[in-house]
Amino acid sequence: MSRFFQTYEQAIEFIFGRINYERVAGVAYSADDAKLERMRRLLSLLGHPHERFPVVHVAGTKGKGSTSVMTAAILSAAGYRTGLFTSPHISAFEERMVVDGVRPEPGHMVELVNRLVEPVEIMDRHSQGGGPTYFELATALAWLYFVERHAEIAVLEVGLGGRLDATNVCRPLVGVITNISRDHTNVLGSTVAQIAHEKAGIVKSGIPLISGVAAGPAGDVVDQVCRREASPLYRLGREIEWRPAGGPIERSAETSASHLSIDVQTPWGQWTQVPVPLRGFHQGTNAALAVATAGLLAAGNLRISCKAIDDGMSAVRWPARIEVIATSPTVVVDAAHNWASTEALVRTLEAQFSARRRILIFAGTKDKDVGGLLRLLFPRFDSVILTQYRTNPRGVAVDELAALAQATALRSCHIAADAGAAWRVARRLAAPDDLICITGSFFIATELREIVLDGRRTCS
Repeated sequence: MSRFFQTYEQAIEFIFGRINYERVAGVAYSADDAKLERMRRLLSLLGHPHERFPVVHVAGTKGKGSTSVMTAAILSAAGYRTGLFTSPHISAFEERMVVDGVRPEPGHMVELVNRLVEPVEIMDRHSQGGGPTYFELATALAWLYFVERHAEIAVLEVGLGGRLDATNVCRPLVGVITNISRDHTNVLGSTVAQIAHEKAGIVKSGIPLISGVAAGPAGDVVDQVCRREASPLYRLGREIEWRPAGGPIERSAETSASHLSIDVQTPWGQWTQVPVPLRGFHQGTNAALAVATAGLLAAGNLRISCKAIDDGMSAVRWPARIEVIATSPTVVVDAAHNWASTEALVRTLEAQFSARRRILIFAGTKDKDVGGLLRLLFPRFDSVILTQYRTNPRGVAVDELAALAQATALRSCHIAADAGAAWRVARRLAAPDDLICITGSFFIATELREIVLDGRRTCS
């Protein structure tokens, strides 16, 4: 007999109770676990909500969330009711799905989840591939919410890979791949070419692709897939160019300015002095991809003015991406968890933040190159606090981190059993003119962000 939920807590527990590969410990997940047929069956039982509006589909190893948020903000500023689906969330599950920045209210979430109950029960009983997963339900909920909020277009961030991701049943106006590097190697492959094949799985026949993928093996794969699918390809560094406003695109441009403005040149026009709302030189690349996507859509049949691009970019807020959440001492939280994102964090800290001493709080995830991240981070910090997060079983135990730190960097570190203890150690070490950086995983960034902000609210 079907269950229907009365409270928000019951509804969310139903979603969280499904198998969740964001939380699976170790390397239990493989590409075989992602089955688009299962997602199509779920959407069919729900009345095909994914066919009600067009999509901008965004994949990539790094920057896909930022690019998605910027693109959605531009479309909203242009006057289109715009859905945005991202993952993971910071503090509330429904943050993953917004329309023009508005997420579902708790009562609305109960109504949406209740619509899933019967289809899930049917699939649990009769589907050979098993019932839908947590991420598949989250994706379906987003589509249901977008339909109820009368979205005219949606921006979908791929959860993992692309080819077999639950979002890949969409019908896009344009695809975007931000970049490709080694990450999730247990699922996507051990080489950048293999990973590129998975991410290029979002390419649809005849649908244009905006690509931030660098030349080389990954770029070659993307080129080949686009030729095979007869999909027009527009590449950063070739058809699309960007530079800091009024200057050359050089690493020396990473000045102390907290935010960039950029000039972007595309086949559809050029835009000057576009504000980049997020910190870091690397965000210039993400912004250029978002502007190029808007330009391509405007060259079609969407009305997107230069003012909409400027207004949309200026309105962007994106937590846990080199986010300053406190001062005296300065506290920066960033969800970097792979080499590329951690390198971008380090460059930004060195270019844009001055501090007497730098203190690192780090926790890692089992399927990441934790040793490589520690080798990159350690030389940039005066004190290091190793800890582990409690909200996800994929976290590396703190004693394992300590052993790894000793083996890879010959560095002694402070050890804290959990995020709260790590924060207390950091506060004891830090003077008002110091900097505390929290990074290593999205999960430690989320846990400590809440602890720090809750402490500020208590003191205010």
